[in-house]
Amino acid sequence: MTARTSPEASRDIPEATVARLPVYLRALTGLVEAGTRTCSSEELAGAAGVNSAKLRKDLSYLGSYGTRGVGYDVDYLRYQIAREIGVEQDWPVVIVGIGNLGHALANFSGFRSRGFRVVALLDADPSRHDEVVAGIDVRPFADLEAIVREHGVAIGVIATPAVAAQDVADRMVGCGITSILNFAPTVLSVPTGVDVRKVDLSIELQILAYHEQRKAQGEATPATTGPGDPAHHELVREETA
Repeated sequence: MTARTSPEASRDIPEATVARLPVYLRALTGLVEAGTRTCSSEELAGAAGVNSAKLRKDLSYLGSYGTRGVGYDVDYLRYQIAREIGVEQDWPVVIVGIGNLGHALANFSGFRSRGFRVVALLDADPSRHDEVVAGIDVRPFADLEAIVREHGVAIGVIATPAVAAQDVADRMVGCGITSILNFAPTVLSVPTGVDVRKVDLSIELQILAYHEQRKAQGEATPATTGPGDPAHHELVREETA
């Protein structure tokens, strides 16, 4: 299938669309694994949990990869989206804070299959430095700078208690990390040019509690949002200046 790209492709993609691209990628990966070779926009939208008009609009920012009457080449579109969001390459990642959450993240098999490689696990607690998690030695937090230099790390994950998160972020930024995934329940202050994504599970549960309360009161509630919806995206995203 021949792709017809426009000068605007891959430029100025709206943030809400960027938030949905990984959702489309996951849906396409599932279709590839199921042996599906082509699909319509309606089929892909259904697999991704969005409406087809929104999907077509989102994909228009990347170029035109569909054929009228045939649909999308699933494997080719999967490749194009993966390339657009940068997961066709191998991204080294460090995780700081190896408590229960840090353990769970270190053992998450989805990192490697989605283009991310955990190169180091760091913790300030000396009692954890003898641990091996998911085949990786837990190292002192003081080793952060050396690890970033050795592996060219640009992405850091913070899984520490809230009280330690800002200090960890400052150290990450100071040694050259420019993207941070923050699981600590606190807002981080970072310089311009550093991207922070915040994941707060308690907020998500509180939103669900709100909808459950509305149901119990017999009030009609709108459909809850998912990862591909801009409203959900805003709830879990921490913008930096």
